[in-house]
Amino acid sequence: MVDAVCPWRHSLTTLRSSIRRTYTHSGFSAEESFESAIIDSKPDLIVPCDDVTVRHLHRLHAKHIRRGNHSGIADRIEHSLGLAENFPILYRRADFIQIAKEQGIRTPAARDIADEKDLRDWLQQHGFPTVLKADDTSAGEGVRIVEDQSQAQKAFALLAKPPLVARALKRALIDQDSSLVRRSLLRSGAHVSAQSFVGGREATSLVACWKGKVLASLHFEVLNKTNATGYSTVLRFVENAEMESAADKIVRRLGLSGINGFDFILEAETGNAYLIEINPRATQIGHLTLGPGRDIPGALFSCVTGRPIQEAAKVTDKDVVALFPQEWKRDPHSCYLGSGYHDVPWSEPELIRACVRPQRRQWKSFTEKEASRGLSPARVSRS
Repeated sequence: MVDAVCPWRHSLTTLRSSIRRTYTHSGFSAEESFESAIIDSKPDLIVPCDDVTVRHLHRLHAKHIRRGNHSGIADRIEHSLGLAENFPILYRRADFIQIAKEQGIRTPAARDIADEKDLRDWLQQHGFPTVLKADDTSAGEGVRIVEDQSQAQKAFALLAKPPLVARALKRALIDQDSSLVRRSLLRSGAHVSAQSFVGGREATSLVACWKGKVLASLHFEVLNKTNATGYSTVLRFVENAEMESAADKIVRRLGLSGINGFDFILEAETGNAYLIEINPRATQIGHLTLGPGRDIPGALFSCVTGRPIQEAAKVTDKDVVALFPQEWKRDPHSCYLGSGYHDVPWSEPELIRACVRPQRRQWKSFTEKEASRGLSPARVSRS
């Protein structure tokens, strides 16, 4: 059985048949929300599904270690996520790249950027374009690709400055994420790093792993995104030995457990895979079952319970996957919705409605009938 922690009225609350219980997540007391849920649920495994949750779980782990871990919560978190001594590496982008480089993994050049002098030195050595990234950000919001000195200076100033109070409060109240509040009130800026730009195609991997060993993996080339630094909307399944090897080496080096994602660039001229980032959590492709060794939930469930793995049927024989609702939101008339496998959860009509309803308000130029046609010839019953 699965229990979930999520904000009030989150789309997860629509999954009444597959989720036993939901616990309400509070944006202003996030760690307490997770703590009480863990105590009540006593989970065999904790699976974070976004970066903010990972940070809260790490902080909760540290708090219980300081208290002496009498409740066992710290043990349960480390059991689920891997070696706690390596938690800090997951947030420091430049440090992570250095760890990968030490493992013989192909990576772009990277370094911390503390001030404008560091930035000028970096640009003098590596030129343009270059990539600036703020630690503790996700979904591309802390990434800027800059083409000249002026862009670089403006991007660095924007990424490094403390978040505005209004933005922090909006994030806490609307998105149920209080991670910016403390930084805003203390006027604490973000840590920024630079990566050399690698021209090519983006790719992504997701692995199920346990105590430093990969159990199952999925590898995709990115075909479409919301924008240059945003999240993926269309993917193509690939077999890539270099991506597989890189994920295996990082999982082993950091002693990871659970579900972890990795982002790559496949260099245009050579096809070489450059590892650029880790996502220490489940990503939007984790539920896709694509055959033996490609079933993330099945492999992890088998390992945690000790039961023989029962591979789920392949969800599709098509290589191209259009993610729902991401690609539909990007373009309701996208050709990929028909030519690829459109990942609509038809068995969960309430979930579909929860995903579609905000879209109807945003895309006022489309009628409800036109929007439904963009999903599939099938129809979703409407309330």
